[in-house]
Amino acid sequence: MHYWWAAMPESATRRADEAVFQHVLDPCVSGTNKVASVWREFQDGDLGFKAHPRFSSLGEIFRHQLLSERRFFGEFLETPEPAPEQVLPAPFMVESAIDRLVELAKVRQEFFAQREAAWWMEVMLFFDVKRQRIWILWPRVLHTSHHCTQLTVVLRPLDRNVPATYGPTADVTGTGADPSHSVEAAGRSRRSSRR
Repeated sequence: MHYWWAAMPESATRRADEAVFQHVLDPCVSGTNKVASVWREFQDGDLGFKAHPRFSSLGEIFRHQLLSERRFFGEFLETPEPAPEQVLPAPFMVESAIDRLVELAKVRQEFFAQREAAWWMEVMLFFDVKRQRIWILWPRVLHTSHHCTQLTVVLRPLDRNVPATYGPTADVTGTGADPSHSVEAAGRSRRSSRR
């Protein structure tokens, strides 16, 4: 799949000091790129838009992403984080929010790349349960995916392009894309095509 744009190019992805933990860094970088590519489709004037009266505004969702990442990573994974009042950029605009998202992600990437197995396996308090740090990371990845998808849905009624994040969209296709829109497609297997 070819992506239009990447805030953190794959070539710049930090390699984990312990290679077995590269699977931690790659989804964090990929998730940041997906969020940034979706945010990039909005304009500053969209930040007050609400898709429904009970829906958060786009600006509120952007702010939540930045602030909740700061709290989550700092509280549960003990990453070095800025003070809460230093997280949001001023003025708060689409481009400045993307820049801040990427800036914070790069610091976390470097921190995670240097962690050893014992650190990842350490059991920490996660809300009201105890889990290994490696386990705790994945709910954050899923939370980020949730907000990325939430905002992707809002792009269409605003008549904006929907970037490829989790595969092809109506606006972006790629070679090798094989969407499963039929029972027949669901039965295809790359294994059987390699024989």
